[in-house]
Amino acid sequence: MRGHDIESLIAVGRPSIAPDGSFAVFATARPDVTANRSVGQVWRIDLPDGPPRRLTRGAADSAPELSPDGTRVAFLRGDTAGRAQIFVIPAAGGEPVQATDAETGVLTYSWSPDAASLAYTSRVAETGRYGTVKGLDAVDEAPRRITGIRWHANGLGYIADRPAQLFRIAAPDPGDEPLYEPAARVPEEGQGESQTTVVAASARQLTDGESSWTGVTWTPDGAEILTVPDEIEADRRDLRNRLVAVAADGSGSREIVGLEAGLTIDDVAVSADGAIWLLAAEVGASGVDFVAPGTALWLCGAARRPERLTDAETIDLGEPGSRITLVGDDALVQDRTRGRVRLLRVTRAGAVEEALGGDVDVLGHAAAAGRIVVAIGTADSFGELSVLTDGAAQPLTGFAAPLREAGVAVPREVEITARDGYPVHGWVATPAGDGPFPVILQIHGGPYASYGIRVFDETQVLVDAGYAVVYCNPRGSAGYGRAHGRAIRQAMGTVDYTDIQDFLDGVLADDDSLDGDRVGIMGGSYGGYMTAWTIAHDHRFAAAIVERGMLDPATFAGTSDIGTFFGDEYVGTDPAAIARQSPMAVVGQVTTPTLVIHSELDYRCPLEQATRYYSALKRQGTEAEMLIFPGEDHELTRAGRPRHRIERFDAILEWWHRHLPA
Repeated sequence: MRGHDIESLIAVGRPSIAPDGSFAVFATARPDVTANRSVGQVWRIDLPDGPPRRLTRGAADSAPELSPDGTRVAFLRGDTAGRAQIFVIPAAGGEPVQATDAETGVLTYSWSPDAASLAYTSRVAETGRYGTVKGLDAVDEAPRRITGIRWHANGLGYIADRPAQLFRIAAPDPGDEPLYEPAARVPEEGQGESQTTVVAASARQLTDGESSWTGVTWTPDGAEILTVPDEIEADRRDLRNRLVAVAADGSGSREIVGLEAGLTIDDVAVSADGAIWLLAAEVGASGVDFVAPGTALWLCGAARRPERLTDAETIDLGEPGSRITLVGDDALVQDRTRGRVRLLRVTRAGAVEEALGGDVDVLGHAAAAGRIVVAIGTADSFGELSVLTDGAAQPLTGFAAPLREAGVAVPREVEITARDGYPVHGWVATPAGDGPFPVILQIHGGPYASYGIRVFDETQVLVDAGYAVVYCNPRGSAGYGRAHGRAIRQAMGTVDYTDIQDFLDGVLADDDSLDGDRVGIMGGSYGGYMTAWTIAHDHRFAAAIVERGMLDPATFAGTSDIGTFFGDEYVGTDPAAIARQSPMAVVGQVTTPTLVIHSELDYRCPLEQATRYYSALKRQGTEAEMLIFPGEDHELTRAGRPRHRIERFDAILEWWHRHLPA
C-alpha cells in the first residue's frame, strides 16, 4: 500500500436496521484526493444476503437512521454552505427532502418513536459571531470574554460562545407535494430583502443558556428527550455529567442522573419499559480521575440509581464511537481487548456472553427481529458490513477489494516478556522476502489507546517502502485491563518506556529478518511524547519522527483543550515530578536526527509544543527539521485533507530514505 492508496480505505459506519429485520442501511466514507475531502454515500442492503445498493448520491452523506416504522431514512448531508443538515428519503430510495436549516449545522439527531418528529443538537452562535451578521468578517468581531477554564476544543476552536442546544422539528414526508422556492416579489414597506432555505418545517429550540447539550435519546412514549448537559463555562475541573430529560413540547426538564453519581456519560439507550442504559465511567471524588476510566454498562431502573453491570477492571467498553444496541431485555456493547474489539451481550442481571469475537474490530452494530448486523474491520479490511449467523460474521459487502489489490501485509502477532516479567503484546509487519530489513519502531497515541488488528495505513505504507515495522501496546494502553492502563499514572516514561524497549529488543533477537543495527523510531501524540522521551535516553536510532506530541507538560496545562485535567492526572502537579516526566526537560540529551511534524490548528497538543521542542534541538546543534500542516488539527493522520495526508507520507518516506535507506 502506498500513500495514494488511502482512497481504498473505505470505512463502514454504524448500521441501522428495519424493525422487521428485513433490510439495513449504512454509510461509507473514504478519502478522495480529487475532491480533497472525505466522500461517501448511504447504502441499503436486503437481509440476510442481498447485494448492497446505493441510496444517495451526495458528496459526503453520513449517519443514516431508519425511522421507527421503517419507511424513511434520515441522514446528514452538507447544504450549499457546507453545513451538515438532516435530509430524509424513502427507505426504498428517491429524492431527498431537506428537513433542517441549522445555522451552524446539525451535530447529532434521532427519530421520535412515532416517526413524526426529529430531535437534534446544533450549536447556537452568539449574535455577531460566525457569520450571524452579514458582511461582518471574523477579524471585526468583538473580543471574547472568557471566565471559565474550558474555552476551546480541537477541531472546533472557541466553544463557549456557541453552545450546542437541543431542537425538535417535524419529520418530512418525502411523498408529499414538493416544496418550491418562493418567487421574487417587491418587499412591503419597512421590509428588507430576505433569504430563506425551503425546509419541511420550522424547528423549535428546547434548551438555552451556556450549557452545551450532547446526545439525543427519546423516551418510549415520545414525551421526553434524554440528553447530557456540559457546563462549558464552569469554573470547576469536573468531568462528571448529568443526564436530563427535556420535555419534547418544550415545557421544561428534569434531572434523571445527577452529579452525585460521579459518572461521565458516553451513550444512553432506553428500553420499552423505560429502563435507562448508560455507557459511563466513574471519575472519582475529584471528578477528573479519567486515566484508564473503566467505561462500563450501567442500568437505571425505577429508582433511577445507576447500577454497574459490567466489570470495569477487566471489560473496557470505552472504544471511541461505542454505542448501546438493545435486544429485548439485553444490550449489545463493544469491548476492546488485546488489539481486538469484540461484541458482548449483557443481561439486566449482569451476565455477559460474547456475541462476536475472534480477529475482528467491531465498529458498529444494530439489531431487530432477532437479527444482528455489524460493521467490522479486519487485518485486510478497513470496514465491511456483516450479519451474525451462529456467532460468526458473514460478510455482506466487499469494499476491501481495492485495498487488497493495492497490497496488504498481514502482521505477525508477538508477546515478549519485559525485564520485570510483565508480558508485552504487539506485532511485527515485514515486507516480502528474507531481509534483513531496516526497522521502524512505531508508538501509538493516547496513551489510553491501542494498536490493533485492523489494517493500519501508516504501517502498510512503511512496509511497502521496504521497512519492517515493530509496534506494541505497553503499559498505559487500553484493552488489557484497567490496571494495565493505570500503570503509568503520574509515572510516564517509566514502565511504558521499558516495555517498548524490551519489546523491540525481544523481536530483534528472535527474528533474523530484522536488522537491529538499522532502526528508526516514530510516534504521534502520546507516541510523539514517547519518541521524544526515548531518543533522550537511547541513542541507537538512526533518526526519529516526533509528531503532534505532548512535549512539555508544564505549558500543556495552559494551552491544550484538555490541559485543565490531562497533565495533572498523568504527570501530577508537583514541578519536580513534571520535570521528571518531561521530554522538554531532557531535550539537551538528544543527538538523534529528528523530524518534528505538527498541524497548525492542533488544540489538543498545541503547536507551541512542537516549535519550542524544535527550536531547542536547533539551538543545541542537533540535526532537526520541522513540517507544519496549515489548516489541519490533531486528527490530520485520520481525518485530514487527503492531499495533506499523502504529502505527509511523502515527507516521512523521504526522511527515512535519507537517514535509514531501505
